[in-house]
Amino acid sequence: MTRKKVIIELPDRASLLAGGNALEREALEPIADVIDVHSEEEFLAEAVDADAIIVSWGIDINREVISKLKKCLVFGVGSVGTDMVDVEAATDAGIVVTNVPDIFIEEVADHTMMMLLASARRVLEQDRMARDGRWAEGWPTLARIPRLWGQTLGLISFGNVARAVSRRAQVFGLNVIAFDPYVTELKMTSEGVEPISSLTELLERSDYVSMHPPHNDETERMMSPEHFASMKNSAVLINCGRGPTVDEPALIEALKTGQIAFAGLDVLEKEPPDPDNPILKMDNVILSPHVASATTRMRPESRRRVGRDVSLVLRGRWPLSCVNPTVLPRSPLERWQPYPMERGPNR
Repeated sequence: MTRKKVIIELPDRASLLAGGNALEREALEPIADVIDVHSEEEFLAEAVDADAIIVSWGIDINREVISKLKKCLVFGVGSVGTDMVDVEAATDAGIVVTNVPDIFIEEVADHTMMMLLASARRVLEQDRMARDGRWAEGWPTLARIPRLWGQTLGLISFGNVARAVSRRAQVFGLNVIAFDPYVTELKMTSEGVEPISSLTELLERSDYVSMHPPHNDETERMMSPEHFASMKNSAVLINCGRGPTVDEPALIEALKTGQIAFAGLDVLEKEPPDPDNPILKMDNVILSPHVASATTRMRPESRRRVGRDVSLVLRGRWPLSCVNPTVLPRSPLERWQPYPMERGPNR
């Protein structure tokens, strides 16, 4: 087999933290020469004749970029979301797009529950009261909030993370409901979750709402002003998924006016946010800097998985995970062979 050329878009920070491209090389080195790039100019120069590209968050792989690629067979994305790649353009070009939808599910579910619990018990506010010697103010604050047991958690989308969240939430005594038009009722009920037929009904019934949809044209700002108006005034919004699925100005207005009570956010529409973003100064918001998936295991295992999936495609086999399974080979002479083991969750 002719050796392949693989480009890894490796921002300097990631390179320093993760030791270059050594983990991807574990699977790729037997069949490919691996080149890491650290700037857009370097990337564009090297990518033209690359057989595969492993992408991060530094460069927008849009239709124009894809049109210039002469040999590329696969984009390997080391996250669940593939926002940095124009998947439709990749599909049109016959390029497989892989992701890692099942590597850090438990981490994100843990972070989501942390946000929910911290919001429910107003942890930041209580911490400030304790540090400032305002001990008498803590009890009256929490005395106005119902206990968690018996409250309703509404999950928007019911993918891997949402299912893991539902299992955790039920242990805390929450009633869990979910809206996802692409998941069967049996899948939800088998997890002890009540299926809801409309987003508005879910929002009207929920005390806590947790966002889990991917970011695409259909979900762009799917939480609109009208949807916030449907929520309870006491409701809490949790988002550890994708920032652009929420209309952020509408969220800010809902929090300011008391349309909803609180928000716990790991993601925002723009990251990092502008310093004057009102959400940074709101007492009824808990923030974390898009870190829900971060543990010692997450990055190394994600990178190994990307390397293995890209290697499979370069060997003419189907990857474990693919976000565009309708992709056709680049020429009639090229045919993807089925992977010899059980296919991944997206197949």
